[in-house]
This record gives sequence, structure tokens and C-alpha cells, in this order.
Amino acid sequence: MKPALFLDRDGVINQEVNYLSKIEEFRFIDGVFETCYEFQKQGFYIFVITNQAGIARGYYNEEEYYTLSNWMLKQFLKRDIRIHKIYHCPHHPEGIVKKYAIECDCRKPNPGMIKQACTEFTVDLSRSILVGDKLTDILAGKAAGVKTNILVRSGHSFSASDEEYADKVVNSIDDVNYV
Repeated sequence: MKPALFLDRDGVINQEVNYLSKIEEFRFIDGVFETCYEFQKQGFYIFVITNQAGIARGYYNEEEYYTLSNWMLKQFLKRDIRIHKIYHCPHHPEGIVKKYAIECDCRKPNPGMIKQACTEFTVDLSRSILVGDKLTDILAGKAAGVKTNILVRSGHSFSASDEEYADKVVNSIDDVNYV
């Protein structure tokens, strides 16, 4: 069994852009490659777990989402970093695309995406780390049993009460070290 580094995408890997769907709008956050490389060297799986309500809301479709995701994966691979898998939730109960306008167990704060990773890979949650920029990320990690849940300030703003749920609060992924 191996520990995992679970990363939210928007606000953690890339600068926050509401409903990001275009490569030309994608900007990596400083330090993301170096941090991921260090965790990879320490034997961690690296997973991206991302809510993509823009699909349910009709701002972009899954094909556009996959095009952007595949481009992002290639940027990591160019730096010898393997993202083992990206899990995404296209659902939102207030969506306008009928097949995605549902309640589900994969939309954070639910732990479905993390649980799916644990089903597909031999993940040791007792040594795993989740990095997110919203309370919903932290709640998903805690619900799944992730040992360390880190809130970063590089994405959405959050309240002091949100910080209380996190095991650690840092400015950016660049400040995340093996715990």
C-alpha cells in the first residue's frame, strides 16, 4: 500500500478561474511541479480530485474538460511527474444539463472520488495527504479518512472557521511538505 497526494485542481494546481475550460486560460501555480515531484520521489500516488460543476451548468462539455485535462497531464509528464489519475465530478443539483443535474456521492464534500481512487489503487489513507482550497475539499478528505487535510490560500477565500477543519493551512502548494 502507498500513500496518496490528493489535489484539488482549481486554486491548487492552477490559478482559480471560474469555470476554467480553455488551455489559454490555464496558469500553473508556482511550485506545483516541484511539490509533486518531491511527493512522487517519496513513493506517493498523485491524484487530482475536482468538482467540475461547469459541465452540469452547461458552461463547457466533457470533451472540452478532457481536452484540458489531457493537456495538463502532458505538462506534468514533460517534467517526469505522473498523475496517476484525475477524478472529476460533472454533477451539480442545480445544473441545466439534465443528465448531470443530480445529487451524487462524488461531488465534494462527499468522499466518492477519494473512495474510487482507493478502490482502483492500493492507497494507504493513514499516510495520505489532501490539498484543497475550499472547506468542501477538507470535508471530503476527512470523510474518506485521509490523514492530513491541508487548506491552501492560493484559490478561493475562506473563513477562519473553515480553517479550523483543516489539519494545516498554508499559502500555496509550494508550502506543502511531506507530513
